[in-house]
Amino acid sequence: MNKKIIIAIDGYSSTGKSTLAKMLSIHLRYKHINTGSMYRAVTLYALRNNMISEFNGNFKIKEFDLVNSIDDLSLNFVCDDNYKYNMYMNNENVELKIRNQDVSHYVSYVSKHSLIRRKIVSLQQEMGLSKGIVMEGRDIGSVVFPSAELKLFITASLEVRAERRYQELLNMGLSVSFTNVFENLKMRDLADSSRENSPLIKVDDAILIDNTSLDLEEQFELVIDLLKK
Repeated sequence: MNKKIIIAIDGYSSTGKSTLAKMLSIHLRYKHINTGSMYRAVTLYALRNNMISEFNGNFKIKEFDLVNSIDDLSLNFVCDDNYKYNMYMNNENVELKIRNQDVSHYVSYVSKHSLIRRKIVSLQQEMGLSKGIVMEGRDIGSVVFPSAELKLFITASLEVRAERRYQELLNMGLSVSFTNVFENLKMRDLADSSRENSPLIKVDDAILIDNTSLDLEEQFELVIDLLKK
């Protein structure tokens, strides 16, 4: 492909959006932007700085303090020797730290706040000014880049997604239970789809891919065919 474009990948948690985006990034030599990692990094920052509290199942976020802090946060994706883009926050590689269960537990509550989303979306749009990116998340085709040249919406059954996520976390050396992973995904699906600001939706011009029964190579080849067309 001679002309650089923006590839927008939206979909539910643990549908393999990141894996697909990484494969496309390597194949096309595009920058891979995992927008979920940005919200996770902000959540990690909030936890480190006591901006999140929970009492009897009720969450409280110091939204004003967190919004003001984002302006002083450096969020960037840095490519390593294996052409993998890692999340860096204030020059610290937090790729593994943002995958822990505490961050996973709170990230949907942080990302639903309109002022926080507005700040992060602005950063994401800046990253795409030169095109040549694969950006994945929940609202890329609907909010961040509604004019993206290729929009994909990825889905799969909840059971399959939970098993994939569970195995991923185990491979990262984290101690988790399948039940907790399943319930966390179920909670995040509800939060992502029902939030007032930028809910997870499939836009009309996005191509739906259900990968419940597809392996990674089959899904990748499907998208490459779409790119060629």
